[in-house]
Amino acid sequence: MQPEPQVPQQPKKRRWSGAQKFILFLLGLLAVGVFAGYGFLRYTEGKIERIEASELTSLQATTPVSGAPVNFLIVGVDDRSTLPDDWDDYFGEFAGRRTDVIMVAHLVPGQGIQMLSIPRDLKSDIPGYGTNRINASYVLGGPDLLVQTVQQETGIPINHYIEIDFAGVGAIVDSLGGVTIDFPYPGRDAKSGFAIDAGTHTLNGEQAVAFARSRHYQELQNGSWTGTGGGDIARTGRQQAVLIALFSQVTSPSSAFNLPSFLPTFADQITADEGLTLGLMADLGKDALTMQSKNIDNMTLPVKNSKGNDGRAYVVPIDATKAVIQAFLSGIPFPRG
Repeated sequence: MQPEPQVPQQPKKRRWSGAQKFILFLLGLLAVGVFAGYGFLRYTEGKIERIEASELTSLQATTPVSGAPVNFLIVGVDDRSTLPDDWDDYFGEFAGRRTDVIMVAHLVPGQGIQMLSIPRDLKSDIPGYGTNRINASYVLGGPDLLVQTVQQETGIPINHYIEIDFAGVGAIVDSLGGVTIDFPYPGRDAKSGFAIDAGTHTLNGEQAVAFARSRHYQELQNGSWTGTGGGDIARTGRQQAVLIALFSQVTSPSSAFNLPSFLPTFADQITADEGLTLGLMADLGKDALTMQSKNIDNMTLPVKNSKGNDGRAYVVPIDATKAVIQAFLSGIPFPRG
């Protein structure tokens, strides 16, 4: 008898356990998240207006070591042509662009941030132009001459440059749902249009800008409105308060759902050097999320008023100026008192 032919066996289908299916599902989500996150960062980076490296030759290269400190020159520009139509008209008439905020931020990854405001009337020797206020360097030679002048006058190396105007600050604040600041007294400034009651308030973009640019700030104390004084120097403190509140809002868990709106808005509103790359932004963002506002040490460069031989009113360094700059360069807390 002939043996019956053997019927080939079908390979058994692999049976995945519930746990294995769940792990595969998570791996799939992770892969999608990685590529979507990368694509989102690429999209975000593409919205930044760039200054070509050939136009910012004064920037100092960063040390190619992970975790090395980085210095940013943050410049707030007074450009009234970009203001939203629905903002109240408290800005006056002024053509062109000029620097209204000059601030150096020193980031030590994983540790903290130092912010040093430089008064815009600081008496400076502007390369190629002689003695003038430091903010004149931007008008005379753009961002590169401003970077060069800041480095020369302070000795602080500048690694990256970020520029933003009033409207940009307002848009960024609004993208996060506002910034929260505590006011011990009712405050106002008729010229900037700012008015607030005492207490903790969440400011929208227009309010935050009005507060930050206030130069004639008053508080209601003991039944009467009293000027707080300080002029531009006091104003830098209000600018820092808005930035710290903004940082607190970005790093707050409650703002997680606002980040997809905040990041493209932030990128769309700034002008930056070409070296502020996708990888650097991702690293800085990761470090920032581990910090709190208490990790920010802020100060305005100590100065005094002075009259120049050219008839201009300036501010000039004092004895404490050198110690403050040295603390900034060393990454140690600013000296107080």
